[in-house]
Amino acid sequence: MREALVILPSSSITLPPNSSPTPPHHHRSATAKPKPKFKPKQKPTQSPLLSTLRWDSASQNVHGLKYYAELASKLAQDGRFNDSLMIAESVVVSGVNAAEFAALLNAKIVSDGIVRLLEEGKLRSVVELLTGAQKLGIEPLKLLDGAAIDSLSRECRRTMECGEIEEAVSLMETLKGCGMPIKELVKPSEIIRLCISQRKPNTAVRYAHIFPHVDIMFCTVILEFGKKGDLASALTVFEASKQNQDTPNLYIYRTIIDVCGLCGDYMKSRSIYEGLIASKFTPNIYVFNSLMNVNACDLSYTLDIYKQMQKLGVPADLTSYNILLKSCCLATRVDLAKEIYGELKHLELAGTLKLDVFTYSTLIKVFADAKMWQMALKIKRDMLSAGVTPNIVTWSSLISACANAGLVDQAIQLFKEMLQAGCEPNSQCYNILLHACVEACQYDRAFRLFRSWKEHALQKDNCGDLGSKTDNTIDLSPTLMVSGSIPDCTSASPHGHFSTRISFRPTTSIYNTLMKACGSDYYRAKALMEEMKKVGLSPNHISWSILIDICGGSGNVEGALQILRSMREAGIQPDVVTYTTIIKVCVETKDFKSAFSLFAAMKRYQIKPNMVTYNTLLRARSRYGSLQEVQQCLAIYQDMRKAGYKPNDYYLKQLIEQWCEGVIQNGNQRKGYFSSRNRSGLEPESMILEKVAEHLQKDNANSVSINLRGLSKVEARIVVLAVLRMIREKYTAGDSIKDDVQIFLGVQEVGIRAVRQESVIKGAVIKLLQHDLGLDVISATSRIGNDKNQDGVNNLEKCSNMEEHAERGILRANMHSPTRRPAVLQKLRIPKESLQSWLTRRLDASIEQ
Repeated sequence: MREALVILPSSSITLPPNSSPTPPHHHRSATAKPKPKFKPKQKPTQSPLLSTLRWDSASQNVHGLKYYAELASKLAQDGRFNDSLMIAESVVVSGVNAAEFAALLNAKIVSDGIVRLLEEGKLRSVVELLTGAQKLGIEPLKLLDGAAIDSLSRECRRTMECGEIEEAVSLMETLKGCGMPIKELVKPSEIIRLCISQRKPNTAVRYAHIFPHVDIMFCTVILEFGKKGDLASALTVFEASKQNQDTPNLYIYRTIIDVCGLCGDYMKSRSIYEGLIASKFTPNIYVFNSLMNVNACDLSYTLDIYKQMQKLGVPADLTSYNILLKSCCLATRVDLAKEIYGELKHLELAGTLKLDVFTYSTLIKVFADAKMWQMALKIKRDMLSAGVTPNIVTWSSLISACANAGLVDQAIQLFKEMLQAGCEPNSQCYNILLHACVEACQYDRAFRLFRSWKEHALQKDNCGDLGSKTDNTIDLSPTLMVSGSIPDCTSASPHGHFSTRISFRPTTSIYNTLMKACGSDYYRAKALMEEMKKVGLSPNHISWSILIDICGGSGNVEGALQILRSMREAGIQPDVVTYTTIIKVCVETKDFKSAFSLFAAMKRYQIKPNMVTYNTLLRARSRYGSLQEVQQCLAIYQDMRKAGYKPNDYYLKQLIEQWCEGVIQNGNQRKGYFSSRNRSGLEPESMILEKVAEHLQKDNANSVSINLRGLSKVEARIVVLAVLRMIREKYTAGDSIKDDVQIFLGVQEVGIRAVRQESVIKGAVIKLLQHDLGLDVISATSRIGNDKNQDGVNNLEKCSNMEEHAERGILRANMHSPTRRPAVLQKLRIPKESLQSWLTRRLDASIEQ
């Protein structure tokens, strides 16, 4: 016979009836000594309140079972879950069916105990009760009523809200194992949101595995990480999703590709696609469409994917063609868009496809961006003929097509047609019309349109009074019913009377456009900015930049700088547009010092200049007057190239050449030297500016070496003149001349005929120095070979450190020649005495003038 150990933890428990199994001996009466039905297995060694019982099959009656169920329930009500579980275990182990025993438990009082412990924050004890019941075969959910489930849900949310996401997910895993309805305890979206905010992809993966539809959970988690721009975490979840899959889940692949697009990493989407192809698995149309959409900015790649899709036998749908049209729009390929449209019309006639509003809207935008408003209107007619109703995107593109072409009247007419068609305009439509007026310099018309929209938003409709508002009040309600006319801003009388539904909610962009319509009226623009604040809108970077531009346009540089300070005080940090705007103001007012100071401030605040910023500074001057000005612009030029921009340096080269030519005494006679005779000497890809910058950025002008190796005749002349002008300006500032000027022309191997180009450069430089500048020039050579006792080596040892480095730099390639053929270093030298005399003459001449 099976025996069971029943532990009775307290003497306060009510005894069972006489017909029930005999309770432990410490509950017996002193006078009544009936024969015990439970024979102890051994003498008890525990306290008098504990004993062992043997469950006899004869005693397994309903009354006895009810007693122990009531006993376990009351223990649970008192929060003594361990004792309650021990009784339940004893009963179940003895052979009683767990479901039968659970049915006799009082769920109400058990739930009361669970609620009390949860209110005391003893969640762990409740979890141990549920887990223990699950192990015994008792369904934990039957131990909880509605109040207990609500209390458990609150405690789970409290754990989650405390930021303990790891503990919360562990709790969900345990409760799921107990068969609890975890979706009812805490919404899955709340757990996922916390995993996303704390960037815990692995925790999110654990939570996703709780659910049977784990693939859907993976997609949700990946997408939410993507919305936050956390591609790394999304990829972690994606890799985890592939571990327990025999075949790729294309739904997950499509989601991660979409996320790559959200995060702006289209190259990663390509590698994911290539990995899918490498697995010998054919993507479906949805994966292909997502991949093309993410890479729509690259038309050639999008077309390649479209061709691959055809090769793999995946038929394109309307979405595929719409994405191709989108890619054509981004690439401004009007011709290709026309071809795709022709193919689509053929498929539509064949009954294969039915063009939708997105197709027509994209086509209209292609022609709108190309300022082909006639073609845009033709597409609109085709659209109406096909029975497709234009939406707000279609109308906005049509209005933009006419606005871009400067057809303000046509744009306003389309706006009226949109209202007549029952399409409610959005803020973008309003702003397009205002922008068209500003671009056409019809500033008053822009303000009349704006006032008219406000007035109509405050009118009464046929249904009653919308409120007694004055004309100076702007109604910011989402939608207003308007009954009346669509204003014709070209005349006082309105046209086209009808009722329509229209909403007008001014936006920051609309106010910014109106500020542009202020022209040079700074105070009017300032009033508009104040009005923005009154209606609850916050001026953005563009607002402040426009105000700076208007203020600086009147020549008030100090006022523009004050606006910049006010912008920072308002809590808005200037961006590249703001800095570029105020730099432009400083340049236009010839305040170059402030312009370059603002550029330096940009670099301090780690704001990257754009192409406009660089070009504004490089084109600031029409001529250079000092070495510092040249060095400033050359530094900006080099910074521009390092930033990845390809400058059009024709203008800068011209200014540098003019500055260098200023060294020649009879400057007026030499004017136009490069502009007429030798302009062809500079190639489009010439690195002359880099060479000039390299020489002018040397700190020590007392010991100068000029390296002309590899330069053309014109380039060599510019470099020599640039260095001489630098020397002259530093001499004027007080620097003395201590050493000769060394000019290195190149290396000629002994026994090999001199290159004709080097001879031409040498002759041109000598003529420049002697004839044009009146300097003494000494031609010298240094013979370098294998014999360390040759004069060339001795000469090198006698050179200064700067000359030695320059010569060795020129000779490095020759010294490593396999033949070790002796070489001759060709150079020119300007004695310091001649240079001193030339500088003195120049200084005296400038004083006399």
